[in-house]
Amino acid sequence: MSQSSSREKIWGYAAEFTTPAAITQAAKKVAAAGYRWWDCHTPFPVHGLDIAMGVKPTILPIIVFFGGLTGTLVAIFLQVFTNSLEVNLWAIVPVIGYQFEVSGKPLISGPAFVPVMFELTVLLSALTTVGSMFLLNGLPCLYHPVLKSTKLARITDDRFYIVIEARDPKFTDEATRSFLDSLGPESIEPLEP
Repeated sequence: MSQSSSREKIWGYAAEFTTPAAITQAAKKVAAAGYRWWDCHTPFPVHGLDIAMGVKPTILPIIVFFGGLTGTLVAIFLQVFTNSLEVNLWAIVPVIGYQFEVSGKPLISGPAFVPVMFELTVLLSALTTVGSMFLLNGLPCLYHPVLKSTKLARITDDRFYIVIEARDPKFTDEATRSFLDSLGPESIEPLEP
């Protein structure tokens, strides 16, 4: 059977494991074998599995930092612009700010800006987190071949699975199945597209 025909018939293989230690050891071997299109499915977070899989750290904290920084800068700009005496906005629209002096305090005052800066920083950080999470995770994903398998429904209960996709450059029907069999799983199931 040729490599291209095996890729057309199945979406990948799923190997079933019963313990977190077993899937962690198997994940190390899959990563060492050089597979790139594979994933682990577990009913709960398994400590050290991401390291065993060779997963790189996410870029999400950096994106969220810049979202929060944008919120802070927007808050400062908004308050300075609102409290300014007279501003020529892009030299087109003359704007007179809303000067509201209270007790002789200065119009542009750092302590008075803190609550708005805090609120916009938190707001834009949260919105950036949610938006980036959806984009980085490829959501919404309305269909996935793993969800078709009735046996893999135990992922949410008490079973652990390693799934190697057929689009992986190293994937061949017989070689991948025998490699997964060498990891000592309870069972191996082909996944239909």
